Amino acid sequence: MREIINLDFGWKFHKGDIKIPLAANKTVVYESAKTERALVGPASKNYETGFYANELWETVNLPHDYVIEELPDKKYNEGLGFFDYKNAWYRKKFELNSEDLKKRLCIYFEGVATHATVYLNGILVKRSFSGYTPFLADITDVACEGENTLSVYVKTDEHEGWWYEGGGIYRHVKLIKTELVSIDLYGVYAAPKHIGEDAWQVDTEVTVRNDTPRAKRIKILGDIIDKNGNYIAGESISVSVGGYSKKTIKYRFAVKSPELWSPDSPTQYIMRTRLVNGNAELDDYSVKFGFRTVVADAKKGLFINGKHYKVKGVCGHADTGLLGKAVPDNIHRYKVELIREMGANGYRTSHYPQAEALMDALDDNGFIVMNEVRRFESSEEGLAELETLVKRDRNRPGVIFWSIGNEEMHHVTEQGRKIASRMLAKIRELDKSRFVMTAINITPENATVCDELDIIGVNYCWEAYAAVHEKYPDKPVISSENSATGTTRGWYFEDFPERAYISAYDHDSSDIYKSREYTWKFISEREWMLGGYQWIAFEHRGEAMWPRLCSQSGAIDLFLQKKDAFYQNQSHWKSEPMIHLLPHWNFSGFEGRKMKVLAYTNAEEAELFLNGKSLGKVAVEKHGHAEWCVPYEKGRLEALAYMGGKEAARDVKITTGAPSRLALWLDTKDICANGEDVAVFTCAVLDAEGNEIPDASPEVRFSVNSLGRIVATGSDVSDHTPLASPIRKMRAGRISVAVKLGECAGELELRAESYPLAAAVLKINVK
Repeated sequence: MREIINLDFGWKFHKGDIKIPLAANKTVVYESAKTERALVGPASKNYETGFYANELWETVNLPHDYVIEELPDKKYNEGLGFFDYKNAWYRKKFELNSEDLKKRLCIYFEGVATHATVYLNGILVKRSFSGYTPFLADITDVACEGENTLSVYVKTDEHEGWWYEGGGIYRHVKLIKTELVSIDLYGVYAAPKHIGEDAWQVDTEVTVRNDTPRAKRIKILGDIIDKNGNYIAGESISVSVGGYSKKTIKYRFAVKSPELWSPDSPTQYIMRTRLVNGNAELDDYSVKFGFRTVVADAKKGLFINGKHYKVKGVCGHADTGLLGKAVPDNIHRYKVELIREMGANGYRTSHYPQAEALMDALDDNGFIVMNEVRRFESSEEGLAELETLVKRDRNRPGVIFWSIGNEEMHHVTEQGRKIASRMLAKIRELDKSRFVMTAINITPENATVCDELDIIGVNYCWEAYAAVHEKYPDKPVISSENSATGTTRGWYFEDFPERAYISAYDHDSSDIYKSREYTWKFISEREWMLGGYQWIAFEHRGEAMWPRLCSQSGAIDLFLQKKDAFYQNQSHWKSEPMIHLLPHWNFSGFEGRKMKVLAYTNAEEAELFLNGKSLGKVAVEKHGHAEWCVPYEKGRLEALAYMGGKEAARDVKITTGAPSRLALWLDTKDICANGEDVAVFTCAVLDAEGNEIPDASPEVRFSVNSLGRIVATGSDVSDHTPLASPIRKMRAGRISVAVKLGECAGELELRAESYPLAAAVLKINVK
């Protein structure tokens, strides 16, 4: 039977290359040219990594990103985050018994940045040339009874992107044990199809592999199970699979009146597949899928189950500012919760396959996903990476679009047309139920690839939409990337180059990077546009400007704090009445200076009060904002939103008193003492009345009890203090604190101190 073992814990790690001298005699060279090619060096089975080793090896757990531990330096590439990217080694020992050696044994790497070479017991078993595509290392033939040594050499000095790429084994690693007749990796594909009224059919493919030398006859049992564990439908089929071969079997389920997956109700089902030989059950493999219909109309837009949806999407990179590329599953889920709270219903995996935990969370929360491959390539390697992406994610109901590229120069060439045609054919071979597109930013109306695609994606290029729509009236159009307007959380003055801060007010950064308001008006006013994906959900490392370490286009900042743009997106994307007032109202020394005051709201009218006096009620155009020019005076600034003449929402900013005490609260509610989860806390400063001080800036020292370990603190995007420092200078009133949980349940205690302020202590029960 299938057994999956977590290999995330207890790796030996060495940062930097290890020089392996050439042997002085022929014998070692001769023997190294055989199957066990690594007889010496860190890839060899018995290489010393302990106390007496010549190099410094440390014990680490996965996911692990070692580049984020480096100090940024202006001399390094700004696109890659000002980091020095070194190569590294990982080693892991594990035990196998005699029964294990009768099975198929594979190591599944979900992601290694950037290039990886994998050895088992000194024998080369796999090379990977993508830092974003999962891969499988089959060790069946070379594993031995007893202790086995897994060695991974990581190269980070070649880059795939123009963003922070990190380095290391930054996603999960698993040992997968199956019988020698088993279901292949990503080997079950369920494709529901609506055939009329309440009737559906689920065309299913099962790929069975036989890793024995003789043909085997087996029975496949398939069951569809609902969210409550109830049996819905079943089918079975008997097949013969030749020795050392794979075979894909197709069969069909009939289902009546299933619950449908949609952004409003993301119901999913389980397809359980078992392999049986006589009375022996060989394999048991389950995948999630969902029933839904999707129509992309070139004139009317996107319809899911007959209901119209405008894609209110965000792009996303894989990193998190506090943790680099090594993002635990609970943080992926938290990030999805945040963008859902913001009102988004779409996510673009820019520009590569992203973590399975993130993809799960997107499905569970009803997101319309544009799933993007890393390379716009039709080479053997490029098509293999595309195949892995499609097979991995083709059961996901939230994946609506496959994107085969981003801002490629060859989108407008004849070579690009050929590449797109071959990539599209590969996708059609694997999945015929989704739309294929690419993200074009060079004269989209002249792009040769448009002829091949189902949907035309345009990045920015506002002047080109009309021409594209006119030239391709029967092809839907989507804004695959937009906005990219930078703002710095809590900075309400003009841009400050010395710190690379950008005004927090929504604005056009250029003729290309338009404001959020301009962008959403443009998209919402055009019925024929499917919607758009905003650049970007979270500030990400790289694409930076010294001394700032990150892009500033996120609606949520580098350390997971909400920016004003978060609430502006709510005003565009949510229907519940809301209003958000900016700036804060702490500007001591600026008395009498005229301040620009904005209210982001989805209401019909907004009224501003200063110390109880109305400064005027203004009409708010759809997807617009309210604005006043207000001479600063201390006190209470309050905005009221009106719908139908009645108050629907309000927001208040006050001039706070002197700092009195620190406060702590937990942001991530979904945490567990499993040795992998990270709890994220916010530290703020309160005055004597309990009001949060938005411009507080003390230096704060953090400590935690034995149930956790502080792995990062962060506040200022231009602060170069190491992330792991427990001492952090606060900027704009907040510090984020990341605590890695251990494996012991109990009461986690986090403490924050900054004399002469009263300290804060927060106790959290962790199961």
